[in-house]
Amino acid sequence: MSRASAKPLPQLSVRIDLDSEDRIGPGKIELLEQIREHGSISAAGRAMDMSYKRAWDLVDEINRICGHAAVEPQAGGKNGGGAMLTPFGEKLVARYRKIERDAARAVHKELEALRSDIARSRKS
Repeated sequence: MSRASAKPLPQLSVRIDLDSEDRIGPGKIELLEQIREHGSISAAGRAMDMSYKRAWDLVDEINRICGHAAVEPQAGGKNGGGAMLTPFGEKLVARYRKIERDAARAVHKELEALRSDIARSRKS
């Protein structure tokens, strides 16, 4: 196995610009996934080393950008409130991850070539 093929492929990162100001990218999608996993915006923020305020601001931004709530706060019980993804939020995450997978598949050969080109240029 050559040194170039032993190294991992460069990673493709997908950011979708909805217009000149509004975008959905890996950070917002990861936040939604963390909210789904932890059932809480604050816990999702902690899992991402993000402040509670930043996490809330991003959730508000996602909801505003999409014109639909992606996250719904849940009323507090004995352990306090929480949050969950709405059906729209679940669809948003699934669609973004599919776009990401399809894009990575489409450029796989080019990423391999890029890795080889970089490995060759480092040897020179």
